[in-house]
Amino acid sequence: MYKLFLTVVFFSIFFSAVSQTSVSSYNFIDNQRSNPKIFDILRKKEDTLMKQFREKNLSWPAKYLYIRSFKFDSQLEVWVKNERSEPFKLFKTYKVCALAGTLGPKRMQGDYQVPEGFYHINEFNPNSNYHLSLGLNYPNLSDRLLSDSLQPGGDIYIHGSCVTTGCIPITDQQMDELYILALYARNQGQDFIPVHIFPINFKNGKSEDYLKKYLQSFSENTGFENRMKNAFYYFEKYKQIPIVLVNQKGEYINDDEALPKIVKVEKKVYVKKERKMVDFDEKQIPVTVNNLPVYPEGNEAFKEFLDKLSKRLTEYLPEGHKNAFVMIEYIVDKEGNVINPKILRGGSDELNDHILDAFEAMPRWKPAVRLEVNVPIKLKQTIVVEK
Repeated sequence: MYKLFLTVVFFSIFFSAVSQTSVSSYNFIDNQRSNPKIFDILRKKEDTLMKQFREKNLSWPAKYLYIRSFKFDSQLEVWVKNERSEPFKLFKTYKVCALAGTLGPKRMQGDYQVPEGFYHINEFNPNSNYHLSLGLNYPNLSDRLLSDSLQPGGDIYIHGSCVTTGCIPITDQQMDELYILALYARNQGQDFIPVHIFPINFKNGKSEDYLKKYLQSFSENTGFENRMKNAFYYFEKYKQIPIVLVNQKGEYINDDEALPKIVKVEKKVYVKKERKMVDFDEKQIPVTVNNLPVYPEGNEAFKEFLDKLSKRLTEYLPEGHKNAFVMIEYIVDKEGNVINPKILRGGSDELNDHILDAFEAMPRWKPAVRLEVNVPIKLKQTIVVEK
């Protein structure tokens, strides 16, 4: 039986400690729109995208986005849906207009390789040197275990401008569309937009022949590519994101036989606390604000609070787990009090109770402001716990 480092359900895997886009989800587009370039792109391209969605009988805007790329086939597919339980539908396939490196995973800085594996978008960069860019969380946990320990490389993006030294480039027009789709998905609460990078499109016979020839010379990658193939066909069968695990060797585990074992590992006897919610009418919360609330002593102090909380919580990780991520939602009322925190997803009951205790005991914030009046606001925050 594998001893597993991490379990991820539905969306991507491996998360950075504090997202630099950690703002209230429904203010995310407004925050980006303040950039003149994004304002202009939304003004020019949004209606066109809406029309394309109507032509394909898709609901605009997509609440969930899934991106998968095929290195040898030079393709990037964009899949969308609006309900968690419904299958993904293909919106569009873009041509990747430049390719660096060869088949196989990225294992060191300067190898010009496009990574292969399971990632998520961790950065929205409207000021990229390559028009626009969406950053990927390379190196993920698997990469950190299997790649060069000192120089695994980094700064992997999907971007415009059609040039690359290890990234995934598409045209500027295509990048405009993808960036807008990602903005809307992020704005509606999809904090981790999965990006899966495969060596080939396994349904393409010619591509499979090329991969077989490649593996004759690089047989050490056979197990890795077979696991990528398993994940590919899982999505082909169910049109849902596969569950992906990483074992102590850094290998991806995604076969159906692993799933019952996970349930057994995660079971733990713990009595969840009963909590009382403050009576609060959420209709008071405005759609937009002029200023977000500020943690006492500022944003850097809030990051320090999160870092200390994360370190303190490591002892409450479930047995056999080295990582956990928890999404918490809370309200900062017009007096600056943090009220009604609740866990949206992730974590065990014991871990979540300690997080909720910390947020309930949080000092008073400087409240949000709209039209020079203090107003309440609802925020979301990802807390990463890692040994």
